[in-house]
Amino acid sequence: MSDSSTENPPSTGADFIVPYCAEAIRYLHRDEDLLIVSKPAGLLSVPGRHPDNKDCLISRINEDYPGASIVHRLDMATSGLMIIACHADSHRALSRLFQDRKIYKEYQAVVFGNVTSREGFIDLPLACDWPNRPRQELNFDYGKHAQTHFENCGLTEDGHSKLLLIPITGRSHQLRVHTASIGHPILGCEFYAHPKAKAAAGRLLLHASRLRFTHPVSKNELDINLNASFWS
Repeated sequence: MSDSSTENPPSTGADFIVPYCAEAIRYLHRDEDLLIVSKPAGLLSVPGRHPDNKDCLISRINEDYPGASIVHRLDMATSGLMIIACHADSHRALSRLFQDRKIYKEYQAVVFGNVTSREGFIDLPLACDWPNRPRQELNFDYGKHAQTHFENCGLTEDGHSKLLLIPITGRSHQLRVHTASIGHPILGCEFYAHPKAKAAAGRLLLHASRLRFTHPVSKNELDINLNASFWS
């Protein structure tokens, strides 16, 4: 998924203890093969490296669905929609849909400053910044192909831009790096925002707001939308 990470919590590294996330997981769709849930910001998708970072989305889901498993991830700081496989066959089928880019995704973000373009396309290669993991960097020598389309949805009361981000590829931190690369980092981003943009929000203002795909078993189209709490 486009803004997935290694789940090694923030810049303080593997020794960082993730604060408890009291917000509940929301279930938007349930059937015998898959779940679609909304992950709150501040909750890991999978357990972290530190033994005290075991609380996460999938551990909570497994309390009610013991055979469920992660197909893709969102960063701890990112909120929004995730698909969960209920059994091994659906996990294989869903993984193939992601691999073949047959799952359409949208993200809502608030970025620093006034983006003057009504829409745009960012095509910049990404690679891991190994000395500063989990940070990623633009790399034109050996970076992986990465593309993001965006639509401008207007300004907030504070004069920042609301962007609808549509990832074509799914590189780690792709949306954060791409928006920062055009001079408009996502508010609250601790990795790529300059101090004013980082301080402008109490959390990363990035939310996985839409998933659309063909159910691998029923063949029905699922199209789930969920606006962010900061999107108005």
